[in-house]
Amino acid sequence: MPEMPTQENTPGTRCGYIAIIGRPNVGKSSLLNCILGQKISITARRPQTTRHRILGIKTSPAAQAIYVDTPGLQDKERRLMNRYLNRAADSAIEEVDLILFVVESYRFTEEDEWILQRLRRCGVPIVLVLNKVDRVADKKSLLPIMDQLSKKMEFAAIIPVSAWKGDNVAMLEKKVAELLPEGVMVYPEDQVTDRSERFLAAELIREKLTRHLGQELPYALTVFVESIEEEKNLYRIAATIYVERPGQKAIVIGKKGEGLKRIGYEARLDMERMFGCKVYLELWVKVREGWSDNEHLLRSWGYENT
Repeated sequence: MPEMPTQENTPGTRCGYIAIIGRPNVGKSSLLNCILGQKISITARRPQTTRHRILGIKTSPAAQAIYVDTPGLQDKERRLMNRYLNRAADSAIEEVDLILFVVESYRFTEEDEWILQRLRRCGVPIVLVLNKVDRVADKKSLLPIMDQLSKKMEFAAIIPVSAWKGDNVAMLEKKVAELLPEGVMVYPEDQVTDRSERFLAAELIREKLTRHLGQELPYALTVFVESIEEEKNLYRIAATIYVERPGQKAIVIGKKGEGLKRIGYEARLDMERMFGCKVYLELWVKVREGWSDNEHLLRSWGYENT
């Protein structure tokens, strides 16, 4: 992790990095947002929504927990972009003090097992987080599942949660604080993430695209914010949506431009909530064939350092 100026420390203070690891679509980003009490990591029902490593910082008087939300690990790396995403997740595993291994509470898949094997070499405590317990009608049925999973590895704890409803998340945070090493807090107490407003704006646009067009354009688009100009109580944001084929451009724009208008409207509302001011948002759609396999473009758009 990047070194940051340290803050004044008090005896017994704990501070450390926690990687949130799991296969795509198990609720890692929803869990981070729930812990922080605000959205910094976008969510959608489509797998691989998270494409970048994002820090979420939660500071209390006794501890500073620096969560690392990672792209979902995939055992099939089809495109260069997928390899970058796996590399980002692997890098997080190697650099943290604690790992939250997130799985769905009602099933443990072959892909989960594949990730678990990768975690065996990490050498730091691992908390198994059984997410989406709100979908389990009989909570007693979780007990044999937890017992079975406890035999796979010596976990530091196994905690069932609902990131959507917030159930047991406070218990998870308490366990995290207990497991963090003693150390100096490295971020100001009011800082919530390391990401820029330009990055967050691009992610909010991509979230709306994924939610509305995920079935038709699951991985074929990305967003680049060209500029952010700050005026009195107003942000002027210009962004470009890149797709890989002309037909995809037509899908994003929609009939008479209605699709793009809806995406822009919803993204703008989220930006105004996040930035605390009015936002004027301009969107363009451009075709860049094969961008997800183009190393130069991926680097220039920040994927190499996800």
